Amino acid sequence: MERTRTPVVNGWFTDTGTGAGTGAGADFRLLGTRCSACSAVYFPREDAFCRNPGCAGGGELAEVPLSRRGRVWSYTDGRYRPPAPYVSDPDRPWTPYTLVAVELEAERMVVLGQAAPGVTVADLAVGMTVEVVPGVLNEDADTGTTWTTWHFRPVPANGDEGVRA
Repeated sequence: MERTRTPVVNGWFTDTGTGAGTGAGADFRLLGTRCSACSAVYFPREDAFCRNPGCAGGGELAEVPLSRRGRVWSYTDGRYRPPAPYVSDPDRPWTPYTLVAVELEAERMVVLGQAAPGVTVADLAVGMTVEVVPGVLNEDADTGTTWTTWHFRPVPANGDEGVRA
């Protein structure tokens, strides 16, 4: 059965690439919105009105791609089974996952996400550069759906495109 790639939340990220192989995910970006009146940027996106109390108002909210890279602001490991929409089979052994709070390069806002598969807390340090890459939240064999999301992975110190999964 052919898999259908479906974002966990529509409009929060581009859904290009698979995250594997050279150059995969090169166009993958988180998507936010920017107010044309005050330049405030929002993620998750804000489509109703600018929430900036200092905004004069009257601006439009336009979709903008966010920085692909940022610096680790904080991180931890998740040692519990998460609630919905995350899917966890109670009959399978639980594997902890790594959560990363990243301050995006240009926007200077902190975004939370899971680390890429194989990245543990031992691989991270506050201040290190990471990049956003496409990820898989869950695969539903019954419906043939692959639920997609974003992950963060470290960028090597030499600044190349990062470790390929």
